[in-house]
This record gives sequence, C-alpha cells and structure tokens, in this order.
Amino acid sequence: MTPPADTSAGVPSLVFRAGSLLCALRLDEIIETMRPLTTHPLAGTPAYVSGICIMRGVPTLVVDVARLLGGGHAEVVRFVAVRSERGPVAFATGAISGVRAVAGDAAAAHEALLGDAPARLVAAVGTIDAEPVLLLRSLRLVPDEVWAAAAAMAGSA
Repeated sequence: MTPPADTSAGVPSLVFRAGSLLCALRLDEIIETMRPLTTHPLAGTPAYVSGICIMRGVPTLVVDVARLLGGGHAEVVRFVAVRSERGPVAFATGAISGVRAVAGDAAAAHEALLGDAPARLVAAVGTIDAEPVLLLRSLRLVPDEVWAAAAAMAGSA
C-alpha cells in the first residue's frame, strides 16, 4: 500500500501572472498550455469572460484571470486549458513562471487581503520568493449562467 503524498511542502502547481498578481493552478487540473487562440465575444456574459475559442475542435470558454480577480485588463500571453465538469475552460493569463510546489493558508483566513477577488475563487494564499501567490480553485471559476450563454451560442452556430 502506497502511503499518502506529503503535501506539507505544497501542491504541485503551474505558476503564472494575471496582471500584477501571481497565481497558480494545481497541475492535476491542467490539460495543457498554449499560445492564445482567436477568441470570439460571447454576449450576455460577465466582463471576465473574453469569449469562446475553438480548442482542438471543441468550443471552449475563455476566462481572463486578471479581470476575474479584479485586476482589470492585462496582456494575455498564454492560455491555460483546465478540466471542468462541463468541459474545458481556457484561462487567459500573462507569462507562465513554471511549476512550483505552492503551500498556503486557507483563503478564508485572508479575505481582507484578497480585495476585489472573491474568496470563493481562491483555495489558498501562499508565497513564492516573498511575493504572495493565489492558488485558484479552477473548477469553481465559471458560473452556470456563463455555461448557459456558451451553450446557446454553440447551438446557434
């Protein structure tokens, strides 16, 4: 029997920029990273939804992580495709820093530090080289109404 993995050193995560913020997503949620794809606007969605792209033949929502976290528009350098219960989601991000073990305290203990970023989006707040890093809850980032708008657009295409 294999002993449970020691997570005291942190969770293996992909670390990237979202505007001025340093963010991370757990590696086990990531499908792949890629250059940004052509994105088509999607009516009736929040400002942080850039639109929809075609990723490997599949209509895929594109979420601007900097806008989602309240940082406004930032340069998009990469897409990070993640798994969700309803299909892939492409997160539009800044530069990717690499893979690091990210450890942190539960976000609920740091709500005052998160500012405009809703605590429900952040699993933990940690540090990397004395800079705060937000470990995101990727599967909870897309509300149901956004999925409904995407399905309506895909159905009319």
